[in-house]
Amino acid sequence: MNKSSFFIVGQHAVIEALKNPKRKILRVFLTEESKKNIHRKSPKKNLLEDIKVYFKTKKELDKYSTKENLLHQGYVAEIEHLEKPILKDFIKEKTNITFVCLDGVTDPRNIGSLIRSAASFNIDGIIIKERHFPKESKLMYKAASGAMEYINIFEVANINSALKNLKNKNFWVYGFDGKGDKIFTDIEWKGNNILLFGSEGFGMHEHTTKYADFSVKIDINKKIESLNISNSAAIVFHHLSYLKK
Repeated sequence: MNKSSFFIVGQHAVIEALKNPKRKILRVFLTEESKKNIHRKSPKKNLLEDIKVYFKTKKELDKYSTKENLLHQGYVAEIEHLEKPILKDFIKEKTNITFVCLDGVTDPRNIGSLIRSAASFNIDGIIIKERHFPKESKLMYKAASGAMEYINIFEVANINSALKNLKNKNFWVYGFDGKGDKIFTDIEWKGNNILLFGSEGFGMHEHTTKYADFSVKIDINKKIESLNISNSAAIVFHHLSYLKK
């Protein structure tokens, strides 16, 4: 396990990290008001028990967030990374799996927003290239709004190799493209599926598209060129969640 530590900011990011028994919290910096709010939100369990807590003014906490132009809301925490889930082990234990695969998506805000939507609609995990994952980004944690604690992030060395291996394990790969052949709502979405999204502006890498079994799209107003990736993903996740009910 990677024992390096880093800082996160924001009410939801910090409180959900405190709630996660698997998350190692080294220190928490709070204002007096944010401490009271933590107790109000969790009256039955003291989330700050056995945690090193330091009380600061809002101005003192600004140094942890001004560089990224973020609002800390009176909450800052120093945390360690969660233990990384192993993709090959995960797929042994489940059926009807839905993964998201991000090809070349690097913007921390988009990744964080997508993670929030994925956790909200019970996506099984996100596959992302290890060197493209901003795993210590305050912006990503803030945008995820606490959802980092509830989603499996599978960091892989090579996206194409991961897709090839999963296809051999009976996964279907659906590449999302504005010029896709089918509208995604026309798909039955049975079995094990991978939702493949490319970066904004560049889309999926040409070589990666070869691993997609189907090219699908979201049906939107023809006057609008495209949707933000996190918005697109949220629409797809909600639809798939509704089908499983």
